[in-house]
Amino acid sequence: MRTRAALVNFGWEASNAGRYVRYRAALSRPEAAQRRLLASYLRDNAGTGFGRRHDFARLRSYADFRAAVPLSTYDDIAPYVDAIRAGRPNMLTREAVRRLVPSGGSTRAQKLIPYTRTLHDEFNAGIGPWIGDLFARRPGLMAGRAYWSVSPAAQPHVTAGRSAVPVGFDDDSAYVGGTWQRLIAAAFAVPSAVRHAPSIETFRYVTLLCLLRARDLRLVSVWHPSFLTLLLNALPASFERLLKDVADGTSTPPERLPSELTDVMRARPMPSRSAELGRSGFANTRAIWPRLGLISCWADAHAALHVEGLRRRFPGVPVQPKGLIATEAFVSLPFAGLHPLAVRSHFFELLDDRGDAHLAHELSPGAEYRVVVTTGGGLYRYMLQDRVRVDGMVGRTPSVRFVGKEDHVSDRFGEKLSEGFVGDVLRRLFDRHRLRPPFAMLAPETRGGETGYALFIEGSELPPALSAELDEALAENPHYRYCRDLAQLAPARVVRVRCDGYAAYVAECRRRGQRLGDVKASPLSVHDGWGKLFDNAAAPTRV
Repeated sequence: MRTRAALVNFGWEASNAGRYVRYRAALSRPEAAQRRLLASYLRDNAGTGFGRRHDFARLRSYADFRAAVPLSTYDDIAPYVDAIRAGRPNMLTREAVRRLVPSGGSTRAQKLIPYTRTLHDEFNAGIGPWIGDLFARRPGLMAGRAYWSVSPAAQPHVTAGRSAVPVGFDDDSAYVGGTWQRLIAAAFAVPSAVRHAPSIETFRYVTLLCLLRARDLRLVSVWHPSFLTLLLNALPASFERLLKDVADGTSTPPERLPSELTDVMRARPMPSRSAELGRSGFANTRAIWPRLGLISCWADAHAALHVEGLRRRFPGVPVQPKGLIATEAFVSLPFAGLHPLAVRSHFFELLDDRGDAHLAHELSPGAEYRVVVTTGGGLYRYMLQDRVRVDGMVGRTPSVRFVGKEDHVSDRFGEKLSEGFVGDVLRRLFDRHRLRPPFAMLAPETRGGETGYALFIEGSELPPALSAELDEALAENPHYRYCRDLAQLAPARVVRVRCDGYAAYVAECRRRGQRLGDVKASPLSVHDGWGKLFDNAAAPTRV
C-alpha cells in the first residue's frame, strides 16, 4: 500500500508540474495574469444574459468593466440562478452549469453557486501549485497515504427544490478534481464512500477505523481544525471495538452500513497492527501515526483558537494554515511559506475601507481589504464579504490572511458588532490572561427582560475580572458604547460552558441545515438561545 500510494502521489505531483510552473511565473507578473483572465471572461460570456445586459462585447479594459458592472451580492445573481435551475442556458456563462453548489458558510437560508468546467479548472489552478509546493518542500509526505476531509451526506442540507441542474458536490474530494480524482483515491486513507454512513456516529466510527488501519498516514487535510478534534473525541468509547475490527478485517459500526459502503470497508486482517495500537493506547497520536508529517487546516481568525488544541493533540506535527478557499472562489493558497493570491484562478478586486477598488498588484503591506471576485462560474464583481490583511509579498503578488466576515454583524440596538472586531477583542483578552480555550463565542442573550452579550467559553479557571474587561473592550466600538450608555444593552458577561462547546455548536449548526464540513467556528453569533443549548448539551468523553 505504501509503494502504491507513493507512486500515485509522485504521479499527482508530476501532473501538477505545469500549474506549479505557470503560477510561480505569474507571481512576478500578477497584473498581466489578471488582465488575461478578465479579457477571457468578457470575450467568452458576451453572448450570455448577463453579458448582453452589461454589454460585455464593447468592454475593452478593467476601467470599462468597473464602469459597466456594479458590485454584486448573491441577491443580484439569484434571478439568474433561478433561471439556471429552470433549465435555461447561457444565463451567466456560455458554458453549461454542471452543478449548483450550496454555500454552507452563508447566513442566507439558500445560496447556490453555479459550477462550470472553467470554475473547476480555476480551483485546480490553485490546488496544483499548492500540492507542487507542498511536496517539493516536504517530499516525505509522498511516501504514504493522506486523509482528505470527507463530509457525511447523512445530515440536513439546503433544499434546492426541483432543479434541472444537479445540486451539491458528491464529496469534498471533488476539490482535487480532474482526471486524478479517481486515481489518487489509492492514496486516500479514508475512501470518499464513508459519506454514505447513515449517521454522524457511524460516519466517525468508519472514518476512525480507516485511519487506524493506516500506519503510513503522512498528511491530514481538513477544513476547520475542530473537525479532527471532534473525530478524536469519539475514539475512546469505541477503541476496543475498533481494535478488534482492525485485527479481523471487519467493520462493526453502531448501525448497518449501506451497500455503497459495505464493500470498501472490507480489509485484510491486521492482528499485528491491532496489537501495536493496543500498546500505544488511544491518546498517543504520535504512536498511532508515527509517520504523520503535516496537518493542513484553517488557522486564521477564530480558527486559531482550535489550532492550539490540535497542536496539543499532535505534538511535533507541523500545522500548515490553509489559504482562503470559499465555495465561490479560490482566493489564496499556501506557497513559499506565505499565502499569495491565486492570481491564475480568478480576477480579484480588493476594496479598502473607503470603498475604493484596488487590483492585485496595487495592494499595500499591512492594509486590510474586502475581497471581490470575478470567476469562470459566472460571478461578476461579486463581494465575498471576506476581509483579509496583506502580510507579505511573493514576487510581486501580495500574500493575504483571513481576518473575518464583513457581513457577519450583530446589531440589536445599533451596536454593530462585527466578527472581525469581536475576534480581535477576544484575541487580546486571551493573550492578556494566557487563555487558550477550546471554545469561545460571543452572542446576544436576553435574561430578565434585558439584552446583553454573553461570552460562552470553556475553561476550568477564568479570571474574575474577565466580564468587566470584555465589556470595556467591546466599548471600544463607539456604537456599542452608545447603546451601553443608553442602557439599551446590559453589561457583557462571561458564561462558563461545562459541556463540549464546539460539539454542541456543530450539532446546532447541522440541525439548521449546514454540512459538517462547512461548519465554521466564529467568535460571534448573531443568534440568541445559546445559553440554554449549552446547559442542555451532554458532555462527550475527551481523549
